[in-house]
Amino acid sequence: MKKNILIAAAVLMLAGVTQASPVGLWKTIDDATKKEKSLVRISENGGVLSGRIEKLLDPEAKADGVCDKCSDDRKGQPIVGLNIIRNVKANADDTSVWDGGEILDPNNGKVYRVRLKPVDGGKKLEVRGYIGAPLLGRTQVWQRVE
Repeated sequence: MKKNILIAAAVLMLAGVTQASPVGLWKTIDDATKKEKSLVRISENGGVLSGRIEKLLDPEAKADGVCDKCSDDRKGQPIVGLNIIRNVKANADDTSVWDGGEILDPNNGKVYRVRLKPVDGGKKLEVRGYIGAPLLGRTQVWQRVE
């Protein structure tokens, strides 16, 4: 009986680990102002994550704004619908982290390397944008919407 309980507990713990994924809809929170900025949907295709802005929440943001500061293929593209996270994959050494891709800050057009880490049972997402090493960057904590 004890053995069955331990196996059931282990299965439930593993199920919780697999559910802590960046895939889903997230409310972005500005790390400086603590204000809600947007809703970003992170999706997975063939083990690769990407993220698009679905909605702007900042009342000062232009609903029909475009990424005029972008310098790549996203230049002039509408902010709503813009792919800001690209090519992120599960880290082979640390299964709680997704990295290897990039994130775009549409406010300044800069592209940074990115590391995504679900925390608080997957209710929050630490999004770290950086140049070079993760120590040289900043982290925002996004909140899961769905």
